[in-house]
Amino acid sequence: MFFKKKKYNQYSDEELMRFIQKGKEAAFDELYQRFSRRMYFYFYKMLWQNEAKANDFTQELFLKIIEKPESFNTQMKFSTWFYTLANNLCKNEYRKQANRQKAYDKHSIINNQTSTETKVTLDNIVFNEHLNQALEQLPTAHRSCFILRYREELSVKEISKIVGCPEGTVKSRLYYATKKLGEQLSSWDVMIKN
Repeated sequence: MFFKKKKYNQYSDEELMRFIQKGKEAAFDELYQRFSRRMYFYFYKMLWQNEAKANDFTQELFLKIIEKPESFNTQMKFSTWFYTLANNLCKNEYRKQANRQKAYDKHSIINNQTSTETKVTLDNIVFNEHLNQALEQLPTAHRSCFILRYREELSVKEISKIVGCPEGTVKSRLYYATKKLGEQLSSWDVMIKN
């Protein structure tokens, strides 16, 4: 008698977590396939465009699911819980970086990353580089809200739960972030019009 192998691609994220909580390895594989690339890019944007850190943090995030799948309440929305975990990992890294900087040199001034001036073209690659640089200059709370909203396409309500602040604060951070990005990328608007 042949046994059918269960296909997990038809299940919701929340249902996959129920299977993972029961020890179904294939359900975890499906969840990893759905989110690993997306989370890599999330961490890449949040952690100074550092590929090694993005890889490490993506693995650490999924390791948390393997180690403690029961920490997920299956009555909740998976993406909100998942991005909350990811956001907390970033916050911890920011604290570690700040402490390392203080220990390294008490009198140092935060070194703004500057890149050599590049010839601005309408090429998407160059624009994305400028966008990433502009994102890096935003305060972390604003950058986090912006990425969760416009890259991950989460609702303001979901972002509010993830970052732990009222929806009005999220909206304010999004307004500030888009205004600052608009100012920093205004040269692109001029080039497009010409």
